[in-house]
Amino acid sequence: MKSRAFDRSEHVYKNDAFAELVKDAVRFFNGTPVHTLPPPESFLGTGVYAVYYTGKNPIYKKYAELNRLSYSYPIYVGKAVPKGWRQARISDSADRQSTELFNRLREHSRSIALAQGLASGDFSCRLVIFEDASSDMIGTVEAALIKLNKPLWNTAMDGFGNHDPGSGRYEQAKSDWDVIHPGRAWAEKCKGIHAGESDIFAKIKVHLKNIGRKS
Repeated sequence: MKSRAFDRSEHVYKNDAFAELVKDAVRFFNGTPVHTLPPPESFLGTGVYAVYYTGKNPIYKKYAELNRLSYSYPIYVGKAVPKGWRQARISDSADRQSTELFNRLREHSRSIALAQGLASGDFSCRLVIFEDASSDMIGTVEAALIKLNKPLWNTAMDGFGNHDPGSGRYEQAKSDWDVIHPGRAWAEKCKGIHAGESDIFAKIKVHLKNIGRKS
């Protein structure tokens, strides 16, 4: 093949229809019902979810106040993808459905129940189930919701969605979330040098100043 000069414009993909599709999915997400964390009944499906706080922990007082009348400020946004999605990008379908999304929400509820200073009854969630070809949008919609809402536990205070790294991998540092809310047994095994509470609270303070200023 003959070499040719590089022209960046030949490699930039643009499609306004795609952007509108993501916006439509976000609008649909924001109109879905809010449930307990996890919802009261198990269900099939994968997709995207948001977690909302309305409790009395002084750290998150601003979130509780903003969510008192309407659930518009998630403290965390996450996703649950079809099994095999990361390796082969397998789409969710009727013959492959599982309870991945419900299980993820239940896992979060258990983490909160173990955590110091938190109670699972102070949290709610909303979710969207993506099926068939639309399940390929899960990661994109999750990213859009995080960009729009900038949830505290996704941005200024990481670690809430972490899993047990497993035996032989505890040399890593404990996450910010586990420093502020100790209780998960596996997190206590992490021996790396983690951030100090004062540094984490400084990041939280800066973050909270900007809550309520969605662009």
